[in-house]
Amino acid sequence: MKTSTERMRERLRKDRPMTTISIRMPEDVVDELKEIAPALGFSGYQPLIRAYIGQGLRKDAARLENSPMKLLAESLRQQGVSEEVIANAIHDSNLAPA
Repeated sequence: MKTSTERMRERLRKDRPMTTISIRMPEDVVDELKEIAPALGFSGYQPLIRAYIGQGLRKDAARLENSPMKLLAESLRQQGVSEEVIANAIHDSNLAPA
């Protein structure tokens, strides 16, 4: 897993590769995004959607970065516990992210 610093460096690159996805959204939501995007300084609704997704992703990544489960797993790694044992324990305890 990449560190938060590595992820931040990648996000700041202007030439990051893009991929095309398809997502179903209610028409009224898309219409509202199209109306709001220019008022917020976005060139269109798709960059606004990417910004919203990025904000949520960074918030959740920061929350998970310092989660007790992650800190415990890192401590176990430092004590020589294998990745397989750690993964199985997380899975068995139902703490694995959904």
